Amino acid sequence: MIKHASMFSQLIAMIDRKNFHELVYRHKSERFAKKFNSWEHFVSMLFCQLAQAKILREICGGIACCMGKMKHPGMKAAPNKSTLSYADSHRSWELFRDLFYQTLDTCRAAAPGKHKFRFKNKLLSLDSSTISLCLSMFPWAKFRQTKGAVKLHLLLDHDGYMPSYAYISNGKMADIHVARQISLSPGSIITMD
Repeated sequence: MIKHASMFSQLIAMIDRKNFHELVYRHKSERFAKKFNSWEHFVSMLFCQLAQAKILREICGGIACCMGKMKHPGMKAAPNKSTLSYADSHRSWELFRDLFYQTLDTCRAAAPGKHKFRFKNKLLSLDSSTISLCLSMFPWAKFRQTKGAVKLHLLLDHDGYMPSYAYISNGKMADIHVARQISLSPGSIITMD
């Protein structure tokens, strides 16, 4: 048993490589790939999220600094900025969507479903987060006079603490408008701030 495993290696260990390669085959995402394969692309994007990297230089530089630890999850070399940019724009996004839903199903199966304190009806929480965007790059996301933003509305199911609904709207939409669009089972309890 590994006693000191990084969060990154623990997340990588959750992904079944066989299922990942089946998704790659199904979506034909390595049809034109030469060196930078889909697994390395996924590891790079996961590193980007965990390191909160905002630009390609931060992603590629961060991976290059950690290359000794990145060989274990399957990275042969740190990607160049142009290689990562090309992969982001040309590789099928459906591969990563399907991988997300497979991982979500795995997490739901492993999450505890029994609590000491339970409601008779299903308990859900609706909350939103405003995500700032650069208005010059995303003119469709106008939030204020000089700011751009979108809002992520997330419905959290308290049985297993997993998201059950996500909706991205313009930055000004209130949660109540999204709550009216969601079809719920009768008797469900929604909490929101």
